Amino acid sequence: MGGTDQARGTRRSPATPNDTDTKENGGGVTRILPSDSVINLDHGDPTMYEAFWRKMGDRCTVVIKGYEHLSYFSTNKNPCWFLEPKLEESIRSLHGAVGNAETDGYTIVVGTGSSQLLQAVLYAVSPQDQPNPISVVSAAPYYSSYPETTDIVKSGLYKWAGDAHGFDKDEPYIEFVTSPNNPNGVIRGPVVNRAGGIVVHDLAYYWPQYTPITSSIDFDIMLFTASKCTGHAGSRIGWALVKDKEVAKRMISFMVVNSIGVSKESQLRVAKILQVVADGCKRFGSPDGDNFFEFGRNAMAKRWEILREIVKKTQMFTLPKYPLQHCNYTGELTQAHPAFAWIKCKDEMEDCEELFKGHKVLVRSGRRFGSDPGYARVSMMGKDDEFNQFIERLTSVIQMCSGDHHGIN
Repeated sequence: MGGTDQARGTRRSPATPNDTDTKENGGGVTRILPSDSVINLDHGDPTMYEAFWRKMGDRCTVVIKGYEHLSYFSTNKNPCWFLEPKLEESIRSLHGAVGNAETDGYTIVVGTGSSQLLQAVLYAVSPQDQPNPISVVSAAPYYSSYPETTDIVKSGLYKWAGDAHGFDKDEPYIEFVTSPNNPNGVIRGPVVNRAGGIVVHDLAYYWPQYTPITSSIDFDIMLFTASKCTGHAGSRIGWALVKDKEVAKRMISFMVVNSIGVSKESQLRVAKILQVVADGCKRFGSPDGDNFFEFGRNAMAKRWEILREIVKKTQMFTLPKYPLQHCNYTGELTQAHPAFAWIKCKDEMEDCEELFKGHKVLVRSGRRFGSDPGYARVSMMGKDDEFNQFIERLTSVIQMCSGDHHGIN
């Protein structure tokens, strides 16, 4: 997941002609930020993909006439009656092309981002007849919005119970498993593994630009989102692949009461985009450069290479290491290039977030993830100008501390 906490309190400052310059950059436009601007890498706003979609021109254009799609209803064939058939078709097509998840035998439930689907899942799988709410856990470091998303409505059905590593109650529970994990990009499985548990797999980042695709997975409940798959966060479309039809029906019931369905305009736009991506998967390595995942993987790999080159020169910071794995999608041996860098400051630096804030870089503290404030999550998905400015300021931090005799080799 990546949506719920991206906008809250961390809005991107709009670029204006007065405070930025711009230049053409291949298929896109690169802003040149002022050297003293605040860089917001706290959120996971996937604007790095704009350059690719500019190159696609009108291939993803959808025209909706004023008299079209007035009804609440989309289909009578799917239990999720507000799911547009074109979106269902493109979702199944994309997963089939990438090979990251099974769709045969699954009900697809569409939501306003995977954030809404998460609450729908909690409602659907929680016991309705128990005197106490079921515990909801996730292994730290966990996605920072899980606690708030779970407790915001103060439901009597479920409650946040913290780190799965510390859950020792002999009672039913719900465990969120984010894989690759947000914030640290690690492939994970369930931690509690006890009778009475319900596992929900959040797979927002299980796409080839972020991690090797090692298998086509078939968990009971799997959540995906367009925001991290294609970069179209503003369309607010997520989907769940649900094996149990009764669970899917309860999720749909929640959606009906909560929002009476999902915007058809957003669904049709994302359907077109997903199909363009699926069609491009057939042309991996094509000189036309229209394979979205190849573009994303190359961009992420380059950024990670630059970041690791700087960090390895100092003892001030450390980054996770990821194993080489065979990717079934590319057919190559590769490693993960996660959407976020999980940076650890050296021991005597107690607050990594404050260190970066002092250099006008907003990051998210490890505290928010149930971890140590010596860690910080840094988005790797912003535009080139933001990433380049971050690298410049990270270099300045290292040089400054080197002058103070802090930890340079």
